[in-house]
Amino acid sequence: MSDILKIKRPSHFDLDKIFDCGQCFRFEKGDDGVWEGVAFGRLLRAGQDEGSVFLNCTGDEFESVWKSFLCLDEDYDAVNEDIRSHFHSDVIEKAMTTGDGIRILRQQPWETLCSFIISQNNNIPRIKSLVGAVCRNYGEKFEYGGREYYAFPTPEALLSAGEDGLKALKTGFRASYLISAAEHVRDGMDLQRIRDEYTYEQGLEELCKIRGVGPKVASCTLLFALGKTDAFPIDVWIKKTIDKYFGGSLDVSSLGKYAGVAQQYLFYYERSLQ
Repeated sequence: MSDILKIKRPSHFDLDKIFDCGQCFRFEKGDDGVWEGVAFGRLLRAGQDEGSVFLNCTGDEFESVWKSFLCLDEDYDAVNEDIRSHFHSDVIEKAMTTGDGIRILRQQPWETLCSFIISQNNNIPRIKSLVGAVCRNYGEKFEYGGREYYAFPTPEALLSAGEDGLKALKTGFRASYLISAAEHVRDGMDLQRIRDEYTYEQGLEELCKIRGVGPKVASCTLLFALGKTDAFPIDVWIKKTIDKYFGGSLDVSSLGKYAGVAQQYLFYYERSLQ
């Protein structure tokens, strides 16, 4: 790596938990303990020790891309206090302790939308495999350190591939959903506008116009890429958590602006018990 940036490791920051909590699918941890993946069409290598975080970037790149991506500009002491103020259950303290270090990434919206479309009825290893295949076949190639990497394909690239081209990668029924997403973005669905101007509820309604996108996929996109930290995706794990700890009912609207961060703590906690 030509440029290595070392920054102080903040409290409540753990790369292992951030990249292994199910919010993104293009990062893997190497034998050297460094996480490597592609985001925003660039390669990120990120490592940590007790006091520092190491990134393969310049100071300018950190400020313009990776600081926001890794949510290093958010005060998680304040986030956690806000979560505590909205929950009336001991389980949230256990979940926050177990998941301490998770931060909600601010990912590229188009890639996140497509990744969670692919995630439907899938496990994480297969999701990663399918996302990787889509990138290798239809994403723009670039080199770093003598190796080839691929950006996530543009909507235009997926439309050029067509449903049959995507099905050839074993995406199955999800291929038509990816094409629908690409058509909506081509025809004027503005993901940046959803981030900047829409409420969570408005964003949910807009994204659910895409064929095959329901509340869970839309909520994941809103939480992990569009800045809606009040989004609360409900999957099998969270449904199980609500049944187990909250009597089968949880008023998500009462959980405050960091409900989605709490969701990730609960998700990570329940998976850790298996």
